[in-house]
Amino acid sequence: MKKNLNHIGLEQTAGIDLAQKLNLLLANYQVFYSNVRGFHWNIKGEKFFELHLKFEELYNNLQLKIDEVAERILTLGETPLHTYSDYLSQSAIAEVRNVTEGRTAVSEILSSLKTLLIQQRVLLNAAEEANDEGTNALMSDYIREQEKLVWMYGAYLR
Repeated sequence: MKKNLNHIGLEQTAGIDLAQKLNLLLANYQVFYSNVRGFHWNIKGEKFFELHLKFEELYNNLQLKIDEVAERILTLGETPLHTYSDYLSQSAIAEVRNVTEGRTAVSEILSSLKTLLIQQRVLLNAAEEANDEGTNALMSDYIREQEKLVWMYGAYLR
């Protein structure tokens, strides 16, 4: 049996590396979540009812993913980030303020989804190399779901 394995049987340094990548993803999810909450609260105009509901559906989904990502970090034996200062300093997704127009909000959502998809593909590859099926399955599910969201939100803008 190999030495230097963590408590779930993954190579120790690979588990730490995956947890660090997951923490970056967590930071991006948290900022994205906060942005979508703002879109939900502040949306105005002709498509208010439609977008208000879609944004609520999205932020509820993001809230679940935030919890799953944090729990995966804990499963790997590491500590999830949990302060907004950490999230803001590490997130590639920037805070967005005072967006009230639907097309602008949807464009911001599409940009954020692209960032998440890129990060999740990096994690998918790293998880595969580490034989971490738990992280691999999570990223695969997120990618499939978010690619469909990109198609749907993109259709709104066309």
